[in-house]
Amino acid sequence: MADKVVDASALAAIIFSEPEGGSVELRLAGHRLLAPTLLPYEMSSVCLKKLRQHPKDRDAIRARFRKLPSFPIDLHDVEPPAIVEVANLLHLSAYDASYLLLARQRRAELVTLDKDLADAARA
Repeated sequence: MADKVVDASALAAIIFSEPEGGSVELRLAGHRLLAPTLLPYEMSSVCLKKLRQHPKDRDAIRARFRKLPSFPIDLHDVEPPAIVEVANLLHLSAYDASYLLLARQRRAELVTLDKDLADAARA
């Protein structure tokens, strides 16, 4: 079973039933999932943004967010100095650089819906 690093954009598509969620699920099926330890915080931020944008849907949003712990994702620390170097070199946020760095360290595919991050991963 190959490892794949999943970022918050890809996981949010699944959790919150976004249009791209089905294709992301197919890409992740049968693989061991990895992410930096910041993933739960980023997912919390996504949830909060959705709650603020769609207050009438708060119960459904919260119900979907409660599914997060059921996803078998191994969380890993990434060294901050390395994050800064990769972020600076590739003009990424520190958050995005942590996903990319973990993928490179683990020789794993990075699954993301973020175009800039996907472009950096291909470079």
